[in-house]
Amino acid sequence: MSADARYRATGKRKTGVARVILKPGTGVYTINGKDLNDFFPRVTLQRNIRQPLETVGYEDRMDVIATIHGGGVSSQAGALRHGISKALLEADPNLRGELKRRGFLTRDARVKERKKAGLKKARKKPQFSKR
Repeated sequence: MSADARYRATGKRKTGVARVILKPGTGVYTINGKDLNDFFPRVTLQRNIRQPLETVGYEDRMDVIATIHGGGVSSQAGALRHGISKALLEADPNLRGELKRRGFLTRDARVKERKKAGLKKARKKPQFSKR
């Protein structure tokens, strides 16, 4: 990988969308202009985001620059992880087997089910009264 290389990818989860740029560097995460610890204060989400780079051993060799919009905190973290995984694949196609085996390349298709007419929520029915 050359020093001026840029690898772009888009990650999605629920309604969260993350546009990710990977570039050779020292392992710095910049999300919407903020540091990873500032944008995602929860340690579990930070660990979730770092997983793809740690799996392939690039945690100190790549910088991550991302813009995220939509969704909630957990959804945005999942979108960022998906985006980083796809960008890694663009950087080195040989990593596909390991990333796919760990499930990082799979787009999590679970989304909120829509509300139906005559129901209170997606599946909750109004209380039934016999008399």
